[in-house]
Amino acid sequence: MIEHHVRVHPSADRLPREDQLAWKLAAVATATEELDAGSVTMAVNRVIDNASVAVASLLRRPVAVARAQAGAHRTTAPGTPVSGASVFGTGARVSPEWAAWANGTAVRELDFHDTYLAADYSHPGDNIPPLLAVAQHTGRTGADLLRGIVAAYEIHVALVKGICLHEHRIDHVAHLSAATACGLGALLRLPTQTVYQAVQQAVHTTTATRQSRKGEISSWKAYAPAFAGKAAVEAVDRAMRGETSPSPVYEGEDGFLARMLDGPDADYTVVLPGPGEPRRAILDTYTKEYSAEYQAQAVIDLARRLREKTGPLDRVRSVVLHTSHHTHHVIGSGANDPQKYDPAASRETLDHSVPYIFAVALQDGTWHHERSYAPERARRPGTVELWRKITTVEDPEWTRRYHDPDPGRRAFGGRAVITLDDGSVFEDELAVADAHPAGARPFDRPAYAAKFRTLAEGIVTSAGQDRFLGAAERLAELTAPELDGLFPAVDTEAVATYDAKLPKGLF
Repeated sequence: MIEHHVRVHPSADRLPREDQLAWKLAAVATATEELDAGSVTMAVNRVIDNASVAVASLLRRPVAVARAQAGAHRTTAPGTPVSGASVFGTGARVSPEWAAWANGTAVRELDFHDTYLAADYSHPGDNIPPLLAVAQHTGRTGADLLRGIVAAYEIHVALVKGICLHEHRIDHVAHLSAATACGLGALLRLPTQTVYQAVQQAVHTTTATRQSRKGEISSWKAYAPAFAGKAAVEAVDRAMRGETSPSPVYEGEDGFLARMLDGPDADYTVVLPGPGEPRRAILDTYTKEYSAEYQAQAVIDLARRLREKTGPLDRVRSVVLHTSHHTHHVIGSGANDPQKYDPAASRETLDHSVPYIFAVALQDGTWHHERSYAPERARRPGTVELWRKITTVEDPEWTRRYHDPDPGRRAFGGRAVITLDDGSVFEDELAVADAHPAGARPFDRPAYAAKFRTLAEGIVTSAGQDRFLGAAERLAELTAPELDGLFPAVDTEAVATYDAKLPKGLF
């Protein structure tokens, strides 16, 4: 691996493009060739994972709205095997940037797919919808798609390790758009120069604030990565036509680092594979067993474990979760968001409220992507009473473990201290979720398949589930027409009936 030091340069330096971070990212992407077997296996797992959460979200309003917008940009009649890309829940082909938009929203809506946490945080599975859309539109094979996925994950993980956006309240999709542009470059075997320009436009146009994940969180949380994917597709299209972009986008004196992050004295280190090194970053990432923010995954497992010890929960006087800086300040009481304790809060807000999540998991001993967020569940008096007794505190040791340089020792959980009305105390801790690679029961291919079958129940027939899993597991051998098999067949009439009830927009 090679350490690339990235700092701000005045325009007078005329920083050579080969010394710019955008070029180095593009060079790694375009040099992605023979793939590591473990990375290929994990990429297939993530294709399955994305489809799982996408089909489970088809009848949710943000997904339906994105689908309706995409449907206004059809390239062919339904079922015609020519240009365009598929949309989950329909039989139509649409322009690839709009397929990226619709499918990206479907994948992100339930907050239920993969994650990577380091200096910043990310959902690298968000790269897959735009890559799949462009692969279909351009007639690429499953092997081409795999190359793009592995390259995108490599770039995404490197950026998340090296450059913290959250510290400056910049939304994490700025790293996503760069990774997607790189993945598209690898998929299409584009010249490094073309990908370099696309990365710069993508980063320039997708830098936004974190207000989308603060206070009363709206449906934009699901749209944000889809917007980044759509922007990356458009950036690649523009770069392929020979157009240039703001440069150097990272190092310029009015660029990303100088004006959005650490300022004129910014200095970051981004570690990338050297020539001939395998692309294995995807293996550092992990998926979710539960539909909630990743730091809540271990907390749910911890609550389930403590539930057996505490007895009647109406005797609880207080619950304190000792955890990392990130968990305390983003999804805990340290965020100082009253909405995180509001029974009328949006689903998006509740899945970023660890006090709510711990309360429900402690009461129910389980977690469900719909029932656990139902308005009547959030407003249950006993839940509200317990919920408001739960606070978080930052523990420096948990913060240190969160940032441990060894992925095998990194911890995203915490220690729960439950005090009852008689003064007795129950406590326990959990470093990582059970489904984490270092957890009690790491997700493997059967677990990904089971997640898909559980979420697809009642939406995709048993035979349809078998067909999809068969196609996904053969991804490396799929021909261009066979990529259609990565979209599970659903009851499109039911989807269309739901969509017909939506108010109309411009398209």
